[in-house]
Amino acid sequence: MNRPTLDVDSVQAFVSIADLQSFTKAADALGTTQGAISVKLKRLEERLGCKLLERTPRLVRLSAQGALFLQAAREFIAAHDRAMAALSAERRRFRLGIATHVAGPEIALLLARLNERDPALTIEVRLENSRSLLDAFDNAELDAVIVRQEDDRRDGEDLGPEHFGWFAAPGFSPRPGEPLRLAALLPCCGVRDIATHMLRQAGLEWTEVFVGGSAAVAAAVSAGLAVSVFSCRLAPADTVEVGRHFQLPALPASRIMLHSTLTDRRSREALRTLVAAYREHQGPAQ
Repeated sequence: MNRPTLDVDSVQAFVSIADLQSFTKAADALGTTQGAISVKLKRLEERLGCKLLERTPRLVRLSAQGALFLQAAREFIAAHDRAMAALSAERRRFRLGIATHVAGPEIALLLARLNERDPALTIEVRLENSRSLLDAFDNAELDAVIVRQEDDRRDGEDLGPEHFGWFAAPGFSPRPGEPLRLAALLPCCGVRDIATHMLRQAGLEWTEVFVGGSAAVAAAVSAGLAVSVFSCRLAPADTVEVGRHFQLPALPASRIMLHSTLTDRRSREALRTLVAAYREHQGPAQ
């Protein structure tokens, strides 16, 4: 046996009439007309197969069936309202992962724009290596990630180019007859792999005199210990590009990509804001 499907507007009309004991007052409360609310009540009674209200010129009251149905009708409306509120809740969390070798001064702009666009958005940012972020993304622990194109070949939003160079402290000089002193990121880093591959292709010898995280490598280079590869926009302020001066191989450019599977309206709006802010900071894609 097929059960009748309840219409939210019709049930709301019934509850309002029952509460206010007036079609006119119920119509005013719901922002509609007395005729429209009468039609909704009639439609509901036809679906349920019983009369819910008894109406006389001077009185509106519940029928026996209406009295039995009223509490269930209230619960139906409350459940509907909770479901709608869950979709449009004032606060929601946006979890963004940014690879450490991609994160730069634009992060402040990204966060400011996201907060300006949706002040009720709780923004959670994780700065880690690309592999950890992509694993978290695949496990639905992150809503979006920003990584270099080489870190993940799936399709994504192209945020623009990333150019690399060889950087050293201004007073750094290679030692004659010795391999190039190189400060490198940990072995899992793709930037390190690119640098050593290009040196190998150019037939140049090198030795890693320092290995560490991005901050530690930056400190070692600034201290004059070695040369290292940095994104041109993220190189330490007290270093200079030395690739041409030391006849080091040119480094290929990369692309910065945004990956996300979010489809709801508020999330997509947040992503559009993020992309626009990133591109504004980086300049036009090349």
